[in-house]
This record gives sequence, C-alpha cells and structure tokens, in this order.
Amino acid sequence: MKARVFVTLKPGVLDPQGKAIHNALEGLGFAGINDVRAGKLIELDLADGTSDDDIEAMCRKLLANIVIENFRIEREGPQ
Repeated sequence: MKARVFVTLKPGVLDPQGKAIHNALEGLGFAGINDVRAGKLIELDLADGTSDDDIEAMCRKLLANIVIENFRIEREGPQ
C-alpha cells in the first residue's frame, strides 16, 4: 500500500522558499503571481493493513512539525 503525505506551512508562517520562488518567477517574466507557498511531498510504501492512526502518528512524530506545518494524507490501495 502506498500513502502520500503533503506537508505545508500553516497560514501566517513566513515561507522564505516560497518567496524566493515567487521572485524568481517574476524575474523570468511570469506575471500575475500573487503568492507562492512551498511544501513537501513524502511518499510512503507501507505494509498492507497499516492503519490511518499509524500514518497520522508518523506525521505528528516525525514527518511534519505540527507547530508550524499542516499535513494531509492520501492513501492508495487497500485500507
């Protein structure tokens, strides 16, 4: 079974990487970009039967800094 974890900064948290991307895109001539927020995608290959609670615990303990980041889990395969 595979799961994807999307980790993004919470609203209001400064995002220097997003700002750098925004500035670079404008420097390349792309207009109309209001804001850029950068995040990360983590793909997990898990044993069948891994529970949602286990995946959420992985996120809370290691994969995301829950003080400043949100996470969203998408599962593929048997649940």
